[in-house]
Amino acid sequence: MNPPKRLRTTDNEAEDRGAVDVSVVVPMYNASCWLDECLQAILHQDFTGTMELSVFDDASTDDSRNVVERWRERLEARGISVVVSGHNFAQPRGVGYAKNKAISQSCGHYFCFQDADDVMLPQRVRLQYEASTLHPNSLIGCKVQRVPEGSTERYTRWINTITQDQLITQVYTSHGPTVVMPTWFCSRNWYLKVGPFDEGGKGVPEDLLFFYQSLRQGTESLVTNERLPGNQQRLEELPAPIQETVQVISSVSRETIWKLRVDFLQERVLNQWESFTIWNAGKQGRKLYRSLSPTNQKKVKAFCDVDDNKIQKGFYTYEESKQRPKPKIPVLHYKDASAPFIICVKLDMTGGVLEENLNSLQLKEGKDYYHFN
Repeated sequence: MNPPKRLRTTDNEAEDRGAVDVSVVVPMYNASCWLDECLQAILHQDFTGTMELSVFDDASTDDSRNVVERWRERLEARGISVVVSGHNFAQPRGVGYAKNKAISQSCGHYFCFQDADDVMLPQRVRLQYEASTLHPNSLIGCKVQRVPEGSTERYTRWINTITQDQLITQVYTSHGPTVVMPTWFCSRNWYLKVGPFDEGGKGVPEDLLFFYQSLRQGTESLVTNERLPGNQQRLEELPAPIQETVQVISSVSRETIWKLRVDFLQERVLNQWESFTIWNAGKQGRKLYRSLSPTNQKKVKAFCDVDDNKIQKGFYTYEESKQRPKPKIPVLHYKDASAPFIICVKLDMTGGVLEENLNSLQLKEGKDYYHFN
């Protein structure tokens, strides 16, 4: 394959280049120490269609730009065109801004999102491209491996075991998007319908906001870990199409994430229910109750729990309420409570007790209950 001509790096010229099948979208900020491994993995993709690498440098102060340039010749010799740009503001503008800029200068029909500190296995682009052509109105995800092994064990297990149905039912948990951002793959048309990413910068969960908006726009399906319709390949047959390095502490506050989750839960679930029970009479359950709109607070018919001390108190009084008399919500044993439930107990943290209790009631997730924690 003849290498393409060296590409210029200004945003306005993306539409002047010939379109490619897949643009690998890489927002970059001080990623020098990870880039060699990241770019080598892109070089070794077994995808036979046309590809480009679109990198936007968000005011790096290390030699990240130089590292990418050192890889340009090898990538172009492989037929992967390279476009790199950035800005020279004193401070980074944020991941959302960098993603949008990398996309605006790209010319792919599909986007493969790649964090600069992650590594994708050789099959990733091929498998996700095949899935995305079947599901053009979708976000396609895949399994991950965490490096070092064993880090964020519960979260990694959740990513790699979530079912197709739970991709929709568990969108309200504190884990964040059920299709995790470092694994996203989608069509340009879907990005244009849903996006762009929020450019609020530090403190803004641009991936969660985009994910929620994707659901609002009626994403056809969120395909990951399950057999791909019309395709005999299974993503779960791979050890993991992405290796993700754990090294970043989120700049987004827990309270910001909490409010977004509560608002989306109310929008998508609670506003449609006439009444419900909060499963957990402790701190998290009471916090959820206090965070609800007055209308949805009135729909809470009870808290339920397994803790005898909480149950024996008989009720929870909402002391901060301006209502008179103050609301008193009954506290029941879970066997005496009735569905539907919002579960405010952390998944995979009770040695299987929560899951056994739910199964004993023969409830259906997404109809009789949703997980919130």
